[in-house]
Amino acid sequence: MGSQLAPITPSIANRIGRMLAIREATAAGDAFVQAVEQYDNGDEALYADKCGTYTKCIKQAAIGLVDLAAWDTFEKALNSGVEADFNNVTLGGTRTLNGPQGGLAFDLQCRDWSQFLVPPAPALASEEYATELVELYWASLLRDVAFTDYAMNQVAINAANELTMMPAYKGPRNAMGQVSPDLLFRGNYPGETDGPYLSQFLLQPTCMGALPITQQYKTFRAGVDYMLDPASYQQVQNGIPTGQVLQVLLNPLYLHDGRGLGAYTHNDVLYQAYFIAHLVLQTLNGISCAVKDNPAPFNAGNPYNGNPTQNGFTSMGPPDIAATMAAVASEALKSVWYQKWYIHLRHRPESGGALVYLAKTGQGNSVEGLPSATVLNSQAVAEAFAKNNSYFLSQAFPEGSPSHPAYPTGHGTVAGACITVLKFFYNGATPIPNPVVPKNDGTQLLNYVGPNLTVNGELNKLAHNISFGHGIHPGIHWRSDTDTSIKLGEAVALSVLRDRARTYNEKFTMQLMKVDGTIATISNE
Repeated sequence: MGSQLAPITPSIANRIGRMLAIREATAAGDAFVQAVEQYDNGDEALYADKCGTYTKCIKQAAIGLVDLAAWDTFEKALNSGVEADFNNVTLGGTRTLNGPQGGLAFDLQCRDWSQFLVPPAPALASEEYATELVELYWASLLRDVAFTDYAMNQVAINAANELTMMPAYKGPRNAMGQVSPDLLFRGNYPGETDGPYLSQFLLQPTCMGALPITQQYKTFRAGVDYMLDPASYQQVQNGIPTGQVLQVLLNPLYLHDGRGLGAYTHNDVLYQAYFIAHLVLQTLNGISCAVKDNPAPFNAGNPYNGNPTQNGFTSMGPPDIAATMAAVASEALKSVWYQKWYIHLRHRPESGGALVYLAKTGQGNSVEGLPSATVLNSQAVAEAFAKNNSYFLSQAFPEGSPSHPAYPTGHGTVAGACITVLKFFYNGATPIPNPVVPKNDGTQLLNYVGPNLTVNGELNKLAHNISFGHGIHPGIHWRSDTDTSIKLGEAVALSVLRDRARTYNEKFTMQLMKVDGTIATISNE
């Protein structure tokens, strides 16, 4: 007697048809959202010599100036999107452009990149541009000062005083409108000015399965900075190696200063910090790598909360959290690559520093645009020159910035996307137990005593720590790059989560706090 097929039960009937309906509904819903008008800050059109535009690795003509014939090959590739045109861009050395075609990729999990609005970056001649460059010079001077020492460090006090006097400064201020030293290089989102500079998610020990993780990281030798002379600057702009190498310390340390954060982000994996944050949340109430621990509470809308017969796993559980973060990180990165290469083309802070060098050495008439006197006459530039005998903005890495435009930043966009996923799955109001702060030499962790720190606040802080650690502390990104990028990443993640909500069998309504303090709701009910 032949075998008989098992009957199709209602729960698994017509899966292909149901899958098609979900795909069509989500695609149609996303497609009905109109593309938004995208526009840049006007610098590319304003300055014919492209001194205010990203041109790194394209053949250069002089400090601050690209070879315009080489620029034409680059512009042709961006306009056509044809692979062969990208292969024919005239470069100045061996370093290649970092993935410009990535911004032309499509996505099947959320809205199209053209539907996310990123406002124009501050223009070269604006006060906001000059103020951001002042902040970067101060960050370069404080690169080797422990965050816990800022309150008593004279350079940090000088930085806080100068930024306090600048109306265009967009960082946090205290109740009296002042930028205090402990507020330097922080963000404005809820919880970011509470407690230590560094997020608990960069400090707390955890486990990846049976592997213990002590968050100590390799860093670079203090006092060693790069690109301080015209020759090495111009080599880097052409994409020619200078022969200088990073000097890595032998013993790993807890993160405690700007150079350490720069070293972390110089080699991190795309969403490393947020995956580790997920692991910390899974061991928040005690670490024992040999057994499962009691994790942080899940979002109040999780359908498995209090369920006596089931728990979340492949959906609404730890594997789902980790996989969703990977998914949104990929989509966030493609969205920001679209903005970088095809809309904004903002140049890097090292290029702003080169314009300061030209102006301060009497060569300002060699370029069409210069930043305002706010930065040219700043105390930050004066102190940097006194320390380095150079007006260039010192860089923490021999190669300076990556070979793609500054605005927005990939680290910031991935940060915004991944913390949004963590807020979706976890209860953001949960207090962090046993918070710590690093000793000022990074050799140990000390107990932190102060106001409660929450999951949401420390996630917001983590996003800025990583993006500023990648950008402001090493000298390769502007403040506005990060602030805009985190919001872009959040918007991409919300779009992905809303589309994914249709795919779950469980019915739920989840709420999470966005970085602006408002509430987002995601539901499939």
